[in-house]
Amino acid sequence: MTPSSRRLFLVLAAVVLIGAAVVLLRQPSRSVGEVTTAPTGGGARTSPQDNPVGDLKLETLERHDETKSMPGRDVFRFEERRVAAAAPPRPTARQPVESVAEVPTGPPPPPPIPLRFIGYLDQAGELPRVAVLSDGRGNVFNGKEGDVIEGRYRVLRIGNDSADLIYVDGRGRQTIRLSGQ
Repeated sequence: MTPSSRRLFLVLAAVVLIGAAVVLLRQPSRSVGEVTTAPTGGGARTSPQDNPVGDLKLETLERHDETKSMPGRDVFRFEERRVAAAAPPRPTARQPVESVAEVPTGPPPPPPIPLRFIGYLDQAGELPRVAVLSDGRGNVFNGKEGDVIEGRYRVLRIGNDSADLIYVDGRGRQTIRLSGQ
């Protein structure tokens, strides 16, 4: 296809699209539910019998039936039909509402200690056992019972498979199991 024939094709396509848009915009717009009737000869008016839309009875739309308000079953599930429970009786007189006293919750608990117990050093003799702890970022900490680790945690007890740590201020005791990594 040569450039001149391609250009001619695009111009013709644009003219067809513009023509279709003009035809569609000239037609009168219709609202949803509007009924059009065919023109009758002589300009005579149409009778109410020719109108397919009947009178609307708005009072039937406002009727509220208590028995039909709750569906009997879930149409999206395959199960037995459930019987609707009877609605609780409405109180006729004002009943006093009992207030529930709120219990003060206090301060939130401290966050968990982010250290892992990866082992211990135990030497023969009277030397105390040393815990080896890791923070998971490559830092390794060693400490005996009573030592402060990272300035925030105190080692309380070092066992064969766990170590007990507590925050330096005395709150949040936590037992950390031996992870071996």
